[in-house]
Amino acid sequence: MNIYVGNLAYDVREDDLRQSFEAFGRTESVSIVKDKYSGESKGFAFVEMPAKDEAQAAIDGLNGKDLKGQNLKVNEARPRPEKHRGGGGGSGRRY
Repeated sequence: MNIYVGNLAYDVREDDLRQSFEAFGRTESVSIVKDKYSGESKGFAFVEMPAKDEAQAAIDGLNGKDLKGQNLKVNEARPRPEKHRGGGGGSGRRY
């Protein structure tokens, strides 16, 4: 299950998150989202846990918990909405 973790303190590292989530089960990956220009954390991350029951236990156990002075917001990640590209086809000619 892919898990969203929000309200991260900017000094939280992937190892900090991995350690918190591994208390609930196997953690496949941890990815803190960073600004592509500055490289600084954007304050949220995604954690992948393969076992749904362990992932749900982590969500229940960590949501609202303090990590480095911030109360985490932890829930199941929602799929990204598809971006509408617009255009609608056609030749592009005006009549």
